[in-house]
Amino acid sequence: MREYVTVKVSRRTLEQLENLKKVFNARSIDDVIQRLLREYRSRLLESLMGVDAGRVSEFREEDRFDSR
Repeated sequence: MREYVTVKVSRRTLEQLENLKKVFNARSIDDVIQRLLREYRSRLLESLMGVDAGRVSEFREEDRFDSR
């Protein structure tokens, strides 16, 4: 069962959330907020990947330098 709380936001913020609800085709403002948080976390992780993000390939056995 979900627990609900009340969050006080300005009328302008509420209008923006309601507009995003339509754009995202979301069921609720809670879904909009959850999506925004996921996108924020995703972008934050991307920014932490550094300059080699997307350029570093998977490590393969033939990349190993030691003599086994």
